[in-house]
Amino acid sequence: MSGSYDDSVGVEVSSDSFWEVGNYKRTVKRIDDGHRLCNDLMNCIHERARIEKGYAQQLTEWAKRWKQLVEKGPQYGTVERAWCAFMSEAEKVSELHLEVKGSLMNEDFEKIKNWQKEAFHKQMMGGFKETKEAEDGFRKAQKPWAKKLKEVEAAKKAYHVACKEEKLAISRETNSKADPALNPEQLKKLQDKVERSKQDVLKTKEKYEKSLKELDSVTPQYMENMEQVFEQCQQFEEKRLRFFREVLLEVQKHLDLSNVASYKNIYRELEQNIKAADAVEDLRWFRANQGPGMSMNWPQFEDDEWSADLNRTLSRREKKKASDGVTLTGINQTGDQVSQPNKHSSLSVQSNTVQSVQSSYNPFEDEEDTGSTVSEKEDSKIKNVSSYEKNQSYPTDWSDEESNNPFSSTDANGDTNPFDEDTSPAMEVRVRALYDYEGQEQDELSFKAGDELTKMENEDEQGWCKGRLDNGQVGLYPANYVEPIQ
Repeated sequence: MSGSYDDSVGVEVSSDSFWEVGNYKRTVKRIDDGHRLCNDLMNCIHERARIEKGYAQQLTEWAKRWKQLVEKGPQYGTVERAWCAFMSEAEKVSELHLEVKGSLMNEDFEKIKNWQKEAFHKQMMGGFKETKEAEDGFRKAQKPWAKKLKEVEAAKKAYHVACKEEKLAISRETNSKADPALNPEQLKKLQDKVERSKQDVLKTKEKYEKSLKELDSVTPQYMENMEQVFEQCQQFEEKRLRFFREVLLEVQKHLDLSNVASYKNIYRELEQNIKAADAVEDLRWFRANQGPGMSMNWPQFEDDEWSADLNRTLSRREKKKASDGVTLTGINQTGDQVSQPNKHSSLSVQSNTVQSVQSSYNPFEDEEDTGSTVSEKEDSKIKNVSSYEKNQSYPTDWSDEESNNPFSSTDANGDTNPFDEDTSPAMEVRVRALYDYEGQEQDELSFKAGDELTKMENEDEQGWCKGRLDNGQVGLYPANYVEPIQ
């Protein structure tokens, strides 16, 4: 062992052993590392919680968008319910991941934060109280032994110098004997120098050996004191290690959804909904509600034109107008009408409703949202999944002209896509609502007097216009409820 010890200027480390003077600093540094590791673990959990929240938000947006599309689309019956079961699964899984985020932040994150605050105490001048206590303990335990070590180093140095001087003196004496130019007096001085050197070597050697014995005598106490302080640091570090293990186990439980009963039930229910899809039942429903099973007002003798108008099938718009006070009579229905409950109240799909989860958004602090919307091109692709709605009305006029034939060669050859949206140009006009209007059906708009919207198509025969609200919703509204904006 070698080295020096000075309270004012610190220590000089000469080897890698813990017992060397000053090498206890690695143990002391571990306390500061423990505090920083708590911060690292909290940041790790914080980021995972942010990911859980972002995933939950994406699932919710996905489920909402596709639920609207499926409900408005042409799919029907049990297969529709099976399809919608995926959206229900996403909503439930989203709730579970929000619970995971809450557990990570409200339980795990806060637990680490509170433990760190209790375990590490900051000082007014910087650093931690626990670090200073360990530093002072090691220095106090090492100080007596370090002083003895310093004496040993000094004695060793003196002994080595004496040995060197002795060798030089002996060498000069030997060379002088072969030199006839030296007189007896000079030779005598060289011999005396050799004798003094030998005596100095004996004295320094004795002092060196004595200092070593004294150092060896205090070494056991030095080791005991250092061991005691080191054990205190070990116990402090053991608490942190055990705490980290405990927290990591709790995090694992919060992240592991495989053991959550409700998570298993989600997919058990999803499987049941999919298996419940019945092609035969769906075809029977379609036959009864959209096929030969539908009732029909077959033509029959009519007394006058007014009665014929009542007996014919009324359009949806005319029915609404007639409901103001006209009672319909004499309408005969044939066939078995299968009752079907009102399936859905689907909403018009709005453009640019999808918002991506912000990568820079901190879900646990008040920060500005910096979300971006889906491009119009991508949103158009989503909206065009199905080009017609299940409640869409179809023209009743029949003609044998090729232009009205849905199976014409134009469609057959693929020149036009029957599922594309109408791309015919229309003049759009900004209008202002004169009165409040509450939409009565799925494809009607609702607005308040004074609201502005865009008219997309001119008034039809029944007095209805097609328009678009500023939020992107497209639908019908009474033409006489608005006026052009000058």
